[in-house]
Order: sequence, then structure tokens, then C-alpha cells
Amino acid sequence: MSDQSSTNASWGGRFSEPTDAFVARYTASVDFDRRMYRQDIQGSVAHAKMLCKVGVLTAQERDDIIRGLEEVRIEIERGDFEWSVALEDVHMNIEAALTKKIGITGKKLHTGRSRNDQVATDIRLYLRDEIDVISAELTRLQQGLVELAEKEANTIMPGFTHLQTAQPVTFGHHLLAWNAMLERDYARLQDCRARMNQLPLGAAALAGTTYPIDRHYTAELLGFDAPTENSLDSVSDRDFAIEFCSAASLIMMHMSRFSEELVLWASAQFRFIDLPDRFCTGSSIMPQKKNPDVPELVRGKTGRVYGHLVGLLTLMKSQPLAYNKDNQEDKEPLFDTVDTLRDSLRAFADMAPNLIARKDDMREAAMRGFSTATDLADYVVRKGIPFRDAHEIVGKAVGYGVKTGKDLSEMTLEELQQFSTEITADVFDVLTLEGSVAARNHIGGTAPDQVRAAAARAKTALAKRG
Repeated sequence: MSDQSSTNASWGGRFSEPTDAFVARYTASVDFDRRMYRQDIQGSVAHAKMLCKVGVLTAQERDDIIRGLEEVRIEIERGDFEWSVALEDVHMNIEAALTKKIGITGKKLHTGRSRNDQVATDIRLYLRDEIDVISAELTRLQQGLVELAEKEANTIMPGFTHLQTAQPVTFGHHLLAWNAMLERDYARLQDCRARMNQLPLGAAALAGTTYPIDRHYTAELLGFDAPTENSLDSVSDRDFAIEFCSAASLIMMHMSRFSEELVLWASAQFRFIDLPDRFCTGSSIMPQKKNPDVPELVRGKTGRVYGHLVGLLTLMKSQPLAYNKDNQEDKEPLFDTVDTLRDSLRAFADMAPNLIARKDDMREAAMRGFSTATDLADYVVRKGIPFRDAHEIVGKAVGYGVKTGKDLSEMTLEELQQFSTEITADVFDVLTLEGSVAARNHIGGTAPDQVRAAAARAKTALAKRG
């Protein structure tokens, strides 16, 4: 015989026996959706005001509901509120507490709405708030990167392709590459926010309501751009959650790439940077260790966010219109994505401005690997030699350097001229690291003046966000 208990649920009149106690726990969402209590109360206040405006509630009933909801909010934030699994979710817990406080008027609040459109509204309100917080952390990280880039505009380091030395760049230029990724991420978040800023409240269970509601007024009260157009889609749409998790996955992918570079650069093999001690830990057995835990954790948590994206896509792929209980499974992956992304950005925003460049080590690394070979090829081309021939000439010079242990800049003019008589004494102007980065003096290039100008443009753009 199964263990059964009464649920006191809003729908209990239809049933002849109480819900199994295990099933009640299994189907309840209050343990995780109660984090949306502010948004639930916010939506209910707006709904009460709208019901009063259209004559469904009296002014006194409206005021009693708003007062009661405010008391519930205070109790929750004070830690005095008793959450009940028997009441299933955040909505019913708050409504039951409201009714207990103000009596039968509390039961009138749900007129003209369903938990289906209520939860769809709560999630949008919640995610809209969180996108604003996340966007602020993203902006703070960008500001830190741009400020550091400006300071490190002249700090030469090797640029890599295939993780092999390619051409000299500057640390400032590299930092601005990270900022460029984050700039796209910020734009995607704002696009996501704009698309989801439509009010589903008023769609009721799936087909709207017979009450004379004013959805435009409710949308205005809650800061939505407009009501949603279709009631069926309104209660079943979770595209906005999937889109957010997609944007979050891209941000985490970018931060994972940053993390990989930071982990490499902080190693004894690279020695390009020092991470602040407060973002690292030691080893329980090796006294010398300074482990880059924050970048490593961000790199690891990226897969977690990817998993939530795939989980939400899978959740929605076979659902018929309109609302289904499956949709209860949207919240935990969404909430965890929000938490993971926000905390990862916060950690990086605190850490990034405090990165310390080991300038001598960066420069010494740029001297290895014939990083000015492309500059020599361009130099020979400017002497009138076709690029393919110039490429072969420089390739032979590099081969000679490998055999002799000399960088191109360390060879004598006579040594270089054995590969092309077009090479003259002015070649050494382009073979220095400073000459190499300065020569790429165009927008988006590595010249220190261009890096500083790009940083200034980025700072202006960030300042306009307000």
C-alpha cells in the first residue's frame, strides 16, 4: 500500500484520492523555483493592478493583495517563510501565504491567469534581471582587459599559430583580441534580452481568458516591450532560455580559451605572466606549486554549461503544444547556467586587471622561432621579387639559421645576401621585434599606436553602456 498524503493543491477538487507522497515530492519544483520569489511577487502585483483597472478587483482588494504580497516578500527575505513541498511550487506557496494573511481576497488574485503563463512570466522576469547582472560583469571584465591592454601596448610577445611561433605581437594587442570576443558576447546577450522581453501573462493555460484583461497595461507595468502574440506559443515557448544558454556557452568557450592561454603562460615553460596569489592555490605535497585554479575551473565549467544547452534542446525537441510537465525541467539547467556564467565572469573580472606581464621572458620568447621571417619576405617582395620566390628565399635563410643557431636578426648582411643580393643594409630595420610590430600600422594591426587607439575606442564604447 502506497504512502499517501493530501497535497492541498489548487487542482484537488478533480481527484478522489490524494497524491502519493513520493509523487508529490517527485513532481514538486519549489526546492529550486523558489529563487524566483521576487519575480513571482512582482508579476502578481502587476496582475492585481491590472485586474483592478479592468474592474475585476476593487481598489481595496488590490491594495490588500499588494500589502499582503509585500509582507510575504519580507518574510521570505528574513528567512521566516515556510516552504511546503505539498504546495508544489513557488506560485502556490506564495498564494497560500497571501490567502492566510488577507483571507478570501487572496484567492481572487489568480483570476484570469494560470500557473502556465505565470511561470513563463516569472522565468522571463528572472532571466531579464540576471542578464543585466551578467552584462555588468562582462562589461567589468572588458574594462579591465582594455585598461591593461593600454598599459601593455609596447610589450612584445610572440604571436602563435598552431601554438608555434608565428609573428611578433604585443601583449596589449593580444588582450584586445580577448575583448573583441567579449564584445560579440555582450551583443548576443542584449539581442537575447530584447527578443525575450515579451509578456506571456494573459495567455492563461493555453487559450487566453474570458476576463476583460489589459495585457498592454500589464506589460507596461512589468517593463516588457509588448504582450506576446499567440497564447499557445506563449506558455510553451522556452526559446529564450535555450538562446541564453547558447550565448552563455559561447561566452564560456571564449573564457575557456583565455583560461588555456593563462594556464600555459603561467607555467615554468612559458613564464609569460604571473597570476595574483589570491586566484591560485598550492599543493598538499609539492611546496613550490602555484596552481592556476581559477582559469582551470572556468575551463572545466565550460563543459557544464554546454551540457545544459544540449539538455534544454533535448527537453524541447519532442514537445507538442502547449504546456507540458516536461517544462518543469527547464529551470535547474537554466539556473545553474546563470550561476556558473555569472560567477566565472566575476572571477575573471577580478583577476584579469591584475595579471602581471613578465616582459623580458615574453621578449626572449619572441626572439625564438624566427618570428620576423614574414617581415623579411615582405621586405624582399618590396625589392621587386615575386612573393613565392621571396617565400623560398626566406625559407632557405631560416634553414641556415636552424643549422647555425642564429636568428634572422643575428645574421650578418653577408650571410643574408647569400640568399638574395637584393637584401641591403636597411633590412635590419624590419628584422627587429620593434620594427616588426610597428610595421603593421593599420587599424587592427600590432603597431603600439594602433593598439592604444583601439583601446581608446573600446573604452569609449564601454563607457556608452552606462
